[in-house]
Amino acid sequence: MSASAVVAGAAVVVCLAGTASAHAAEGAGPVARGGAATATVHSPAAATTVVTEGQVKEAAPGGTLLYPSVTSCLTVTVHLRSGGAVGAHASLFQVPGELRSDQVLERVKALVGTREVASVDVRGAVGAWHPTYFTKAIESYGEGEEVPVPQGQDFAGLTAAVARGLGVPTDAVTVTDVPDGDQVVEVRRY
Repeated sequence: MSASAVVAGAAVVVCLAGTASAHAAEGAGPVARGGAATATVHSPAAATTVVTEGQVKEAAPGGTLLYPSVTSCLTVTVHLRSGGAVGAHASLFQVPGELRSDQVLERVKALVGTREVASVDVRGAVGAWHPTYFTKAIESYGEGEEVPVPQGQDFAGLTAAVARGLGVPTDAVTVTDVPDGDQVVEVRRY
């Protein structure tokens, strides 16, 4: 085999490993590979999981969840007692192809499954959210139906809505108003 063929083959392996790493970093789940490639593929998964509007993803223990451009959104981070977290980026208005606000908690609950929840952090534009948006999205209202409008920051209402939607006690849920921008949440190791 020529030296150029060996170099080309190595480049293909590096490209394939890079592609798997990018998917793993986005929370696409672990990529099964054998040998030394497994360590290379798994380490980015523990690094950063990006959760954009209308998405729900799981992050590995010791990694981070990145919620980009949180302006009128709320993020919901469920820290699992066994380590790791499930993160949701709930958008006031549905992003095409992604979940509506009234679908987010159900998806989070399904992804958490039977694992024990240590805590739930809700962060973002608290004043833009009415607690009912988690049970009936703004887009779900028909002509002539009145869409509830938030009357200030309803921390207690959002706490109750998220706790009810996830089936956890209200004292496990913390709601924090956070200014616009990216949110980075460290994923705990328990």
